Amino acid sequence: MVIDPWLLHYLAIFFLLGKGYPFTGDTPQEGYPANPRYLHPFSDLEEKICTPDQLRPKPDNSALVFGKYFTDHMLEVSWDSKRGWAKPVISPMHNLQLHPGAKVLHYAIELFEGMKAYRGEDGCLRLFRPDRNMARMLSTAKRSSLPTFDAEEMIKCIKRLIQIDKEWVPYSTTSSLYIRPTFIATDPSLGVASPNEALLYVLLCPVGPYFTSGFKPISLMADPQYVRSWPGGCGAMKMGANYAPTIYIQKQSELLGHQQVLWLYGADHQLTEVGTMNIFLFMLNSNGERELVTPPLDGLILPGVTRLSLLELAREWKEFRVVERTITMAEVIQAHEEKRLLEIFGAGTACVVCPVSSISYHGREYNIPRSQPSLSQRFLKTMSDIHYGRVQHPWAVDI
Repeated sequence: MVIDPWLLHYLAIFFLLGKGYPFTGDTPQEGYPANPRYLHPFSDLEEKICTPDQLRPKPDNSALVFGKYFTDHMLEVSWDSKRGWAKPVISPMHNLQLHPGAKVLHYAIELFEGMKAYRGEDGCLRLFRPDRNMARMLSTAKRSSLPTFDAEEMIKCIKRLIQIDKEWVPYSTTSSLYIRPTFIATDPSLGVASPNEALLYVLLCPVGPYFTSGFKPISLMADPQYVRSWPGGCGAMKMGANYAPTIYIQKQSELLGHQQVLWLYGADHQLTEVGTMNIFLFMLNSNGERELVTPPLDGLILPGVTRLSLLELAREWKEFRVVERTITMAEVIQAHEEKRLLEIFGAGTACVVCPVSSISYHGREYNIPRSQPSLSQRFLKTMSDIHYGRVQHPWAVDI
C-alpha cells in the first residue's frame, strides 16, 4: 500500500492543530503554554512574596513625585518565539539582567502603557478603563513586531499585583498608584529584525499630582520647526522612541519660561499634542455655537484614554457641539482675536486635565482665557468623582 506523502503532511498538520501546538513542530515545554501565541491563564500566576526585610519604606503622600518611588513587587512574563509565553511571575522588585546586545538597547524595540489605580473614599481600590490601555498596548505591540497576548488575563495579573502591594495605594484623593506595563525586546542579536525574545513587566509607583503646581494653568511654547510626529509614522503608538526626541525641545521651552511644548505639524501649523497630553479647545464657532474641539485620530496623535473619556462625557452632556477635526494656529489666533476662544486644556492619564494659560507663537504671547464656569475644572471633578468612587461608573473597575 502506497500512502501519498502529501496526505501524511496534512494529517500531521491536523494532528498538531488538535494538540494546539505551533506549526514549528515544537512540543510544549514545562512552564510554557501549548500555544505560544497566548498568555498563560491567570490561574498559572506564580507569586514570590517579599520577606519582611525586603519591604521598602513607604513615602509620605506629601513627598510623592511622579515616578520616583516603586512598590515592593513587580510582575514579569517572558516570551520567546519557539516556546511562547512563560508563566507570569510576581516577585520582589529587582534589577533586570540584559545582554549588551539586547535589541531594546539598540533599536528601541520597546513600548509601555500608563494606567492608574485609585483608593476610593469608600476604601475600595479601582482601576480606570484598563481594557482601553490593553487594547492600545496590543496595537503598539503589533507595530513594534512584538507578540500579542490575552488582555483579560493580563488585567487579572495586574489586579493581583496591586492587591499584593495594596498598602502602596495612597490614602488620598489627590494621589494615586501609577501602573507602568512595559514590553521590551531582549534577544541578544544586532540584526535589524523582529525579536525572538521579549519581556513584559509591570511596575507600580505611588504618585502625587503630575505638576507640582497642581491644577494651575501652564504656558506653552509653539515652535513649528519642531515636529513630534508625521503621517505614516508612529505618533499614535505608545513607544519610548516617540518620547526621547521631545526631551531636548521640552528643555528649550523651559529655558524660555514655559512649562510645556505645543506640538505643531505641517505648513498650516496644525495643533497635535501639548507635551505628552492630548489637547482640547473650547470655543465659539463662526455661528456662535459653543464647541469642544480636539484633533482627530489621523495617526499623528496618541489615542488617549482620558481623551476618549472626555469626549464621551461631553457627548453624554449634550450641552455643546463635540468635534474631532484638524485645527490650525491661524484658527486659534482668529478665535482669540474675535474673543471666541473660551478655554484650552490638555488631558492625559498622568495629569488628568491641565488648563493652558498662554501660548508663545512667532514671537508673540497669546493669553488664553478660562471660561466661567470652567469646563476643564468640570471635567477634572467628574473624572475625580469616578476615580475615587464618589459616583458609580462602569469605567471604574474594582480590584
